[in-house]
Amino acid sequence: MRVLVVEDFEILARTIGTGLRREGMAVDVVLDGADALARLAVNRYDVVVLDRDLPAVHGDDVCRQIVAGHGRSRVLMLTAAATVAQRVDGLSLGADDYLPKPFDFTELVARVRALARRSADAVPPTLTYRDLSLDPGRRTATRAGRRLDLTPKEFALLECLLAADGRLVSAEQLLESVWDEAADPFTTTVKTTIRRLRTKLGDPPVIHTVREGGYRIGEP
Repeated sequence: MRVLVVEDFEILARTIGTGLRREGMAVDVVLDGADALARLAVNRYDVVVLDRDLPAVHGDDVCRQIVAGHGRSRVLMLTAAATVAQRVDGLSLGADDYLPKPFDFTELVARVRALARRSADAVPPTLTYRDLSLDPGRRTATRAGRRLDLTPKEFALLECLLAADGRLVSAEQLLESVWDEAADPFTTTVKTTIRRLRTKLGDPPVIHTVREGGYRIGEP
């Protein structure tokens, strides 16, 4: 899941970004509407966490452009506005959800995950392949009943591969989905994480490499 956080209060923006990364999401953070539009022009995001009162380009205008672009990005609008009329006004711009400040972080995470499910192709609530099972909601993964101790990146990578349901996933697709824009596309980050994940999954191997193609879960 890739998320763009747009919030002009830098401490809050960085806090949200750090918290979402700990939940296994790939997160980019910007502090104004102009930078948000620049990122949206080059990257695909599942969810945009958007503060309404932004400098440079107002959050309302950012939301309108996201909706006008007919992309798959879902918008969770944040604002200090407290009245029902103000919230309805925000939703009328095309936002998919609305969360007033101050908010509980666990609620923010739940809403981001719910929106991400709406932006993606429908997948089962629990992803499985043979004796391997992953529950995105509870953030748990097991194999043959054994709980897997995975890092957030390992968990997110395994989730992407299981959600592909046997289809090939390129290293570039994994890099875009699991890591943020700071990731160097020429590094061995994906290969290194795949190697660690294979070790934790144990035998028999379930992640297979297709030369010059990518990775998939299934038969060799």
